[in-house]
Amino acid sequence: MLQTFRATLRGDSLEWAEEARGNLGNNSPVQVLVTILEEEPVQQTKGRGQRMAAALEKLAEAQAFAGIDPVVWQQDMRQDRELPGRNE
Repeated sequence: MLQTFRATLRGDSLEWAEEARGNLGNNSPVQVLVTILEEEPVQQTKGRGQRMAAALEKLAEAQAFAGIDPVVWQQDMRQDRELPGRNE
């Protein structure tokens, strides 16, 4: 059975993610297939979640969406039709 481990390729060497280190620590040769993923490099995504959380906190503090009725907004976005017997 094939196993998949995440790693970062730097030049001609692989930097294994933490979960792979235990299985690859004996220095014996291991055949691998490398697939280049179409995603942002690891160093650019670090801290991105923290920046997003900070931005959302600022929006919450400013009450940026306080005047929006979420039900009306969703209906406008989805262009819902009124369902029979549901508008009471």
